[in-house]
Amino acid sequence: MKTRDLILPLLLALPGSAWASEEEQQQPRGLPAEVVLLKTQPLTPVIQAVGNLQANESVIIRPEQSGQIRKILFLEGQAIKAGELMFQLDTALYDAALTQSKARVSLSQQEYQRAQSLLQRKVGSQNDRDAALAQLRVDEAEVSLAQTRIDKMNLRAPFAGITGLRQVSPGDYVSTGQDLVELIDTSSLKLDFRIPEIYLPAVAPGQAVRVAVDAFPGHIFSGEIYALAPSSDARAHNLELRARIDNSDDMLRPGLFARIELHGNADDQALLVPEQAVMLQEGAFSLMRVNSESMVEIVPVTLGQRRPGKVQILSGASAGDTIVTAGHLKLFPGMPVTPVFVDGSSDAARPQEAAQ
Repeated sequence: MKTRDLILPLLLALPGSAWASEEEQQQPRGLPAEVVLLKTQPLTPVIQAVGNLQANESVIIRPEQSGQIRKILFLEGQAIKAGELMFQLDTALYDAALTQSKARVSLSQQEYQRAQSLLQRKVGSQNDRDAALAQLRVDEAEVSLAQTRIDKMNLRAPFAGITGLRQVSPGDYVSTGQDLVELIDTSSLKLDFRIPEIYLPAVAPGQAVRVAVDAFPGHIFSGEIYALAPSSDARAHNLELRARIDNSDDMLRPGLFARIELHGNADDQALLVPEQAVMLQEGAFSLMRVNSESMVEIVPVTLGQRRPGKVQILSGASAGDTIVTAGHLKLFPGMPVTPVFVDGSSDAARPQEAAQ
């Protein structure tokens, strides 16, 4: 038998790997790993929050001076206009003080005129004239003070609204600062609520909100954001917003618990991954990413909006990344894997899609 006849069968019996290229021999091979290619897509944040309705304006009517209530000029639950008289307190003492002050002013005016006349005739001094003028000004101030005290015994509505339940009756003696009745304006209602600070770019004054309250199941009220707090809560990391709800039909009441939903500004470059791709370790979220060498690496991420089966990635990953979606317990950093794309993409498409 010839030598070449023996060599040919031996070569054919060598394993296929012996014929593989050097590049293929160096390529790591590992466990198959289900992955997806991270892509940008449009996302409109749907933000949900809770809050409590508040009156547009609310005040407790309190007297600035003590005295006896002479008249109550409203009914409980009555709508009143701005400036309308609500309480009259007894002013007898202040009326007497006003009369006395006016008499002093009259006398002071005569004294001043006399001093002025004497000065013009060169028989009086300028000091006497100035003293008389000063006394006249003091007495006029006493008149103004007495009149102000009388005015403050008449308590008026600072704005148009609805009166609450009064706490006093005619004839009661009330002290300075004592609660008499609440006055509220419910023509529109304020709604304060808080959202996570990550949604700051997605909200702005003028955005519409949808509001639901337990008192009216199935009924949705409309409102509009009109103010954002100038600073975020440093401890809770949330932002306070204020919306206004029209209440011209008088259905709502201040204090009601409200559930709020608003649609933020759309993000055309949002990154979404399947929920099962996200890992929680020691209170922090992370993803398993397959690098260009088909090695596993763990990257910390910040989460944003959630959608059914998906979650938004705000930071930590980029478009074009290959993200592991299953089998995390079998994998560890630095481990070689064979990516199995389960989102319809392919390994060959990675460089092209990442560059887009």
